[in-house]
Amino acid sequence: MNSFTDQLNRKINLPSKPQRIISLVPSQTELLYDLGLRDEVVGITKFCIHPEEWFRSKTRVGGTKKYDFEKIKALQPDLIIGNKEENEQEQIQALMKHYNVWMSDIYNLKDAYDMIMRVGTLVGKQQQATNLKLKIESEFVPLWRGQGEDFSNVHSQIRTAYFIWNNPYMVAGNNTFINEMLKVCGFKNAFEIERYPEVNAKQIEEANPQVILLSSEPYPFKEKHIQEFQAICPNAKILIVDGELFSWYGSRLLKAPEYFKQLIDSICV
Repeated sequence: MNSFTDQLNRKINLPSKPQRIISLVPSQTELLYDLGLRDEVVGITKFCIHPEEWFRSKTRVGGTKKYDFEKIKALQPDLIIGNKEENEQEQIQALMKHYNVWMSDIYNLKDAYDMIMRVGTLVGKQQQATNLKLKIESEFVPLWRGQGEDFSNVHSQIRTAYFIWNNPYMVAGNNTFINEMLKVCGFKNAFEIERYPEVNAKQIEEANPQVILLSSEPYPFKEKHIQEFQAICPNAKILIVDGELFSWYGSRLLKAPEYFKQLIDSICV
């Protein structure tokens, strides 16, 4: 029997390497694929769109918040992998009564690297996880070189508001992985409020962001929304950004640094 500790400091015991895995988090589903698992992953959510071949072929057990427990039972998983923020606590607790559930809890890059390594060990892909982590770290080096690893000494702090939802307006605040990515880019969050607060037009105007980033997910902001925000903050630079590259904390991190460099260049022109 092998014992593993998740990022909530919970222990699970597995008699052998898991052969029937369900992933309840899109970024971690993609990670499992990139670690080299193929047949072992038997279930995913309807939001696990990467890789496309899995989205087409794997059994979908519901969303990230609400699951089809009968489908999960039929799949007979020996391991379920979730996340504290993305999955609903009551549903996860119900699964924990019947299955081995490993949970991640991620607020920054250090947590993401730790998750990659722990998941790699959990599924018997330690070397692949190590190689992936080292590659991601090397890709991020140009962004924080000279800043310090906490990104606190950037030469330019651009006051930025990052919107994740419309009607009501919701932003990514402090203590979120998105906020960490804003810091990586050298942006200062215009809303120094915890987590994902609702804000109104007056609060947005008072925050006076120099840059407004409208995320492609979870709310699918489009070009048509730019005018709406421009009316509130006429002097702000407003851009639609790839939400996956700001919020996915698995192997998609490999693609984030180059995207961030291009974004910074477009903003700082």
